[in-house]
Amino acid sequence: MRFARTSTDVALGGVVLALLGYSAYQLATVWGPQYWILDTVAGAVVGVIALLRRHDQWRPAVAGLGIAFVTGLVAWTAGLPTEPGPAMAVGLAVLVGSGVATLPIAKAVAVAAGGLIVAVGSVLVGHSSGIGTVNVAGWLVAVVAGSAVRIRDVRRHAAAERIRQDERLELARELHDVVAHHISGIVLQAQGARIVGRRTPSQYDESLAGIEAAGADALAAMRRMVGLLRSDDVVPGPVRLDELRELVERFEDRGPAVELQLPATEPSWPPEVMITVCRVVQESLTNVARHAAHATTVTVHVAQLHHTVAVEVIDDAEPATRHQRAGYGLIGLRERVEALGGTLAAGPGPTGWAVSASVPLEPAR
Repeated sequence: MRFARTSTDVALGGVVLALLGYSAYQLATVWGPQYWILDTVAGAVVGVIALLRRHDQWRPAVAGLGIAFVTGLVAWTAGLPTEPGPAMAVGLAVLVGSGVATLPIAKAVAVAAGGLIVAVGSVLVGHSSGIGTVNVAGWLVAVVAGSAVRIRDVRRHAAAERIRQDERLELARELHDVVAHHISGIVLQAQGARIVGRRTPSQYDESLAGIEAAGADALAAMRRMVGLLRSDDVVPGPVRLDELRELVERFEDRGPAVELQLPATEPSWPPEVMITVCRVVQESLTNVARHAAHATTVTVHVAQLHHTVAVEVIDDAEPATRHQRAGYGLIGLRERVEALGGTLAAGPGPTGWAVSASVPLEPAR
């Protein structure tokens, strides 16, 4: 991303410099000595402002449009060549397009309106209809391009929100299942405590301690699940290793072979942890199917390391197929893992694409 931005800035700088040189030569040839100075200085300043716009789109746009307006007014009153010139028109197009694409709607409209005033003004009071046409065309391209980027971002945001709402509804069902699981255990222990109290009164306190511990576990699990609900991004799925094995088998029926490494016995992990582990595997395999069609083998490794569950999914796709796979699924998955106090990383690995997650078995205190 940084390389792409640098390349864009270098290209923009090159275009502005080339246009400044061309305009200066033409003005000096047609209009005479010193007529090129205003155009060159103002165009260079606006070009530099366009290159420095990265972290603040509003103030550079206002500054660039202000300089263009003043320059055009000076040129008109002094009988100088039409302004803004070609170099400044490119800088203004960049500033207006960036502003329309990223600024809040009111400021975006203000920037677009300011650019239109400058462009139309160059047509109405300028000495060259050709330069005025260049300014209007530059403004039109900037507004169209900026609007297209803005509409794309709005659609992406709307799609993400729809996905989040659907997943929040599914998590509500998961929350019911998790709490029901723990409450059932409390009820069974309470029934056992009644029997123990009648037969062996000395063990009654021990039974009550077990009920208390079960209640604390239920409360902790509920808090963790509510944390997931607040994280907005969750995906429903299996809650046992057998169902995880079935998921892998279904994937192998349509995709590459999977080298699956799981705990030897069914672990006693909290339900919300098991669900999240399965979601990591499911989303990773889905990404392999979508983006790594040439992969021949996928390694899925799930293990408990002390008080943490580690998950790793690696494919062996060729380098040509290694590209960013950070769709809505991985974004939501990372938020879900982090809501449980864990971490998730995804990116190119030694042989292909790798997704690794670490999920703590107990909530942070």
